[in-house]
Amino acid sequence: MIDIGLSKMALIGAVALIVIGPEKLPRVARTVGTLLGKAQRYVADVKSEVNRSMELDELKKMKDTVEGAARDVHNSIQTSASEFEKDWSEATGTASDANAALQDQSAVVPAYKHPGKNWRLKRGAMPQWYKSKSGVRTKAQSGAARVARYRPQKFH
Repeated sequence: MIDIGLSKMALIGAVALIVIGPEKLPRVARTVGTLLGKAQRYVADVKSEVNRSMELDELKKMKDTVEGAARDVHNSIQTSASEFEKDWSEATGTASDANAALQDQSAVVPAYKHPGKNWRLKRGAMPQWYKSKSGVRTKAQSGAARVARYRPQKFH
């Protein structure tokens, strides 16, 4: 950076006072101060952006190494599992018997079913005053009953 001491600042101030004049000097000094502040903020923003991009690159490299390690572990587990199945089938009998047993086990295990929420129970647990305030229907009607209820009356 530029080394500006107290004597150099005094010299710059004296020259500015002579060149610019005492009437315009405060306005010029404010303008210079705001411009220097903007420049410092711009430099700080650029520095933070560079640091952020460097951290992002480091994180990407770390992510790649972790993914590679996970892939290696997955492959080693796959190979050990296939070796185990092979050894198991040799120890228990033929491979077709082992495959049939595996298929029978998969047929016994039920498929996953999401534990759905019972919305009727929820609706019933809601207080009556809240239902009337929020406009929730409290009595169920069939479509035909609703049409009959809101049908205009005939004039005789």
